[in-house]
Amino acid sequence: MDSLTQIVLGAAMGEAALGKKVGNKAMLWGAVAGTIPDLDVLSKFFVDPITANELHRGFSHSIIFCIIAAPILGWMIAKIYKNKEADWKGWSWLMFLGLFTHPILDAFTTWGTQLFWPFDYKVSFKNIFVIDPLYTIPFLVFVIIAMFYNRTHPKRKLFNNLGILISSLYMIITLVLQRNAWFTFWTNLENQHITYQEIQTRPTPLNSILWSANIETKDSFLIGYYSLFDKDDYINFSEFPKNHHFLGAMKNDPLIIRLIKLSEGWYTIEKHDDHLFFNDLRFGQLEIDSESKKFAFSYELFYDKDGILVAKERERKMGEASPLLQKLFHRILGNKS
Repeated sequence: MDSLTQIVLGAAMGEAALGKKVGNKAMLWGAVAGTIPDLDVLSKFFVDPITANELHRGFSHSIIFCIIAAPILGWMIAKIYKNKEADWKGWSWLMFLGLFTHPILDAFTTWGTQLFWPFDYKVSFKNIFVIDPLYTIPFLVFVIIAMFYNRTHPKRKLFNNLGILISSLYMIITLVLQRNAWFTFWTNLENQHITYQEIQTRPTPLNSILWSANIETKDSFLIGYYSLFDKDDYINFSEFPKNHHFLGAMKNDPLIIRLIKLSEGWYTIEKHDDHLFFNDLRFGQLEIDSESKKFAFSYELFYDKDGILVAKERERKMGEASPLLQKLFHRILGNKS
């Protein structure tokens, strides 16, 4: 999830662990713990984009990391506060909750997380977008309200627990909505007599009303959209040929093998003039319409002057965000044209 959500979640976990003993210091250190796993993004300053994407949500998001880091961080905090309000065990438990709930929350997103690192398997339920105001805002409001009560006041615990409860209920609701969307996509594939191999369903940006699906067929991928406000359940699927043959001898290059693994096999190859592009389909398109050919993650493939294959990530322009949000809101309301 986004940084703000992880900070709020960490603060709520800190309050649940030690709020009654140390007050707002518990929220502060819980918020710190909630941000630590995402420090792996700093790898982009030291390695190439492919390696950075491989490292993201890896070791720092694993159970092993939480178990190792929590007691070390807890010991450091206990040294800072040399009093008897909370001991090393209490601070370690707070840090573990802050660290561990971060990858648990990330596991519900499209990107997923390597909870069981060093195993490559990623846990990804794909039922919530990385930024979802309906999840974050109520959570944030209740945490802020709780902050203004004395640490021993019963309402402080009440409001903090309300934030955790409401956000958890919303997460459960998104799982139900995802299942409903999946069934709608599946019904359309059956009714349209489309033979497919796999379906992946996920929410579109900033909401849980409009859902998209990636469908793999033998020679192509299909993408469709379904809003809970659609007046009918008919889905028009856009087709994107795999074109994997465009890779030719490149397919055996270690870089391509890594990209295929990173995309989990959900990729197409585009060819424009003499330029070749690798599109990672897992994170959807940059526009919500059937004509869009732009994907959120795309890499241009080319050989450098030394004959080494390079993958350069396509630039995403900030100026495209506003039109996208307008189209997104239009489609959320059930407007298909």
